Amino acid sequence: MPLSTRICHTRLRVRYAETDASGITHHSAYVPWLEAGRVEWLREAGLSYRDLERQGYNLPVVELHLRYVAATRFDDALIVRSALSDLRSRGLRFSYEVVTDEPHPRQVANGMSRHVCLLGGRIAPLPAAIRRLAEGGEKREGA
Repeated sequence: MPLSTRICHTRLRVRYAETDASGITHHSAYVPWLEAGRVEWLREAGLSYRDLERQGYNLPVVELHLRYVAATRFDDALIVRSALSDLRSRGLRFSYEVVTDEPHPRQVANGMSRHVCLLGGRIAPLPAAIRRLAEGGEKREGA
């Protein structure tokens, strides 16, 4: 269950380079898709990851789980559904669902990523702007 009611829908297509010799999407292709989903989640919520980095913050992945449900192939249209699912003082977790982009979507993968907050390379409390987003508030200028 998401912590936030905000769910981001990031659309993409499987690129030829993301497939293996048998024409199926290689398992490694999914990790960048999840990254795109969480970066877009932040952007849609009003907070750019680039702005966080400019303030000295980073949110590196410290744990990743991915379950593959069905195969995808070159040019398949997909949607990565991303949601903030946990928030701690120094970290957060996102949950993901990858589904086909069609009238009756079917799930092809699901997973989660856990992140720790770094400020200047050291573990630090999450910035107030991220905590506000988790509470459903919008980013304030200068935050």
